[in-house]
Amino acid sequence: MTLDGPASTALGSARPGGRSIPGEPPVRRALAWGWVPVLATVAVQIPYPLVGSTGRSALAVASVLFFVIASTAHALATRGLLWTAGFVVVAVGGGLAVETLGVHTGVPFGRYVYAGSLGPRLFGVAAVVPLAWAMMAYPAYVLVRRHRRAPVRAAVLGGLVLATWDLFLDPQMVTAGHWRWLGGGPALNGIPLTNFLGWLLVGTAMTAALLALPDPARRARRDERIPLTLLAWTYLSSVLANLAFFGEPDVAVVGGVAMGAVLAVTLLPWRADR
Repeated sequence: MTLDGPASTALGSARPGGRSIPGEPPVRRALAWGWVPVLATVAVQIPYPLVGSTGRSALAVASVLFFVIASTAHALATRGLLWTAGFVVVAVGGGLAVETLGVHTGVPFGRYVYAGSLGPRLFGVAAVVPLAWAMMAYPAYVLVRRHRRAPVRAAVLGGLVLATWDLFLDPQMVTAGHWRWLGGGPALNGIPLTNFLGWLLVGTAMTAALLALPDPARRARRDERIPLTLLAWTYLSSVLANLAFFGEPDVAVVGGVAMGAVLAVTLLPWRADR
């Protein structure tokens, strides 16, 4: 996949006719500073397997906060204020709405309940959870937007990125006691299969909504290294952590194969995207 250069139109600088000015200093500075929360995300995730349960809870929350700051800052620098505001509404607002529905009705994930270990709750949902939806929805969107000429395919691929990431996330969070499942039915690594289907449904709808947001510079070349680095780190570190630290080889294999396959398919040179 070709990485794009900065889109200065995101900060209001453009040539006549709307073409972006490559290398505009304010954009470059914003993107340079954007690596700070990326490094902070990695820094708080590395010691996660080595500390006790209380420390892990604090590191999990810090990781989400740094990650979502990195995603939002990159969106603001490359896509502008209006697009970023829409992203927050779709990802954070949508994440909260669907999690609230899930906690109270079991739709679309299955019956579950949050513990108090992730901090304050809003409508029965740990407040950090909608931020987790946003932190990963953005790099998933960035990855699949090269398929925007085939919006249905792009949306489904985005949903699959999020759903296969949860094959790592849910077993880890359940083991840590952050939430628990109340129902039975078919399960994979202790997690109901309805949860995967729910993630796929919500992730697809969320990606479709992000792809539909007005983006005047959607054809501009952008530097997408920050979100794509975070996505790659999330995948590789999840496989390694489950193999080497959590003692969960089944989770590592299932998540590694599933998410790896989705990432590979997304990066294929589809003819319609040339």
